[in-house]
Amino acid sequence: QVELVEHGGGLVQPGGSLRLSCAASGFTGDDYVIAWFRQVLGFGKDREVVCYLDISDGSTRYIDSVKGRFAVSGDKDKKMVFLQMNNVKPEDAAVYYCAADYRWAVTEWGNAVKYRFWGYGAVVRVSS
Repeated sequence: QVELVEHGGGLVQPGGSLRLSCAASGFTGDDYVIAWFRQVLGFGKDREVVCYLDISDGSTRYIDSVKGRFAVSGDKDKKMVFLQMNNVKPEDAAVYYCAADYRWAVTEWGNAVKYRFWGYGAVVRVSS
């Protein structure tokens, strides 16, 4: 059974940094991918993909608004994925979820419905 658990949410000042982690367990082998999504609550917005990491080959993808500021990385042996958030902006405030599935299942990296496995989320607040 696949399980994802996020850690590291909290309050960060604009321009500051925060690191989120996602512990993944239950996958068979390394042929899976993990993405970070975020959702601003209370405004009727859907979850938005932030970035993506292919565990097997290390390839990454980012949405334009976080390129150069966020970095996703993984420790294959420890089955951990990290999201380093730098130069955080007020619009980055959201609940951040890690989502994962086997590579064959994720035909669109930015589409939330392609991921069957989700963590419970980590809240990121941005305020001075």
